[in-house]
Amino acid sequence: MSPQTVDGVAVEDYVKAIYSHTEWQPDAITPSELASRLGLAASSVTEMVKKLGRSGLVVHVPYGAVTLTAAGTVLALRMVRRHRLIETWLVEHFGYDWDEVHDEAEVLEHALSDRLLGAIADRLGQPIRDPHGDPIPAADGSIVRPAALRLLDASDGSAGAVVRISDRDPALLRYLTAEGITLDAHITVVGRRPFGGSLAVRLDGADGAARELDLGAEAAASIWISTD
Repeated sequence: MSPQTVDGVAVEDYVKAIYSHTEWQPDAITPSELASRLGLAASSVTEMVKKLGRSGLVVHVPYGAVTLTAAGTVLALRMVRRHRLIETWLVEHFGYDWDEVHDEAEVLEHALSDRLLGAIADRLGQPIRDPHGDPIPAADGSIVRPAALRLLDASDGSAGAVVRISDRDPALLRYLTAEGITLDAHITVVGRRPFGGSLAVRLDGADGAARELDLGAEAAASIWISTD
């Protein structure tokens, strides 16, 4: 059965969501987590997961994890490439901010032809990361992910360049922009505030000056710094 016989757009959204869940952490996604990520009812997700299994795109353990097959991974990487190239295109050529591109890309990724997408990639110089630092798969599906650690999990004294910031929350992206935390900014972990408090970090500014700021758990969990 071809994936398109199920529902082409829905299939593409599902496999992309499953792939994205495990891209920066090792735990496989569950149907309930998938429902939350897609904003759908759990019963609807359960039925679609069964269809994806019959299509050969996922393996699902009853009441357990959902994982992509080789065919599912190929399709997911194709959609991830489309999504991230479009986000990059919107930022670099249309003046969008990085907190504005996700929803636009969600629509356009299903509509653009392969020929136009290839032309966009060429015009952008075949970028290897999107505006949030997520790696853009090559046309052949290969992908290079930087060695990185979530800031929330970094030990005191750890330091590195910001290589990825989650795009799940546009408001958080705007907050980090206002604080000067963007890709390639250099961050050092100063330490945790007492009694479960915020994470104190030192941020090196573009002018060479450094300043200290406190980040809550949600912000620190959305930032990855380099480890190499």
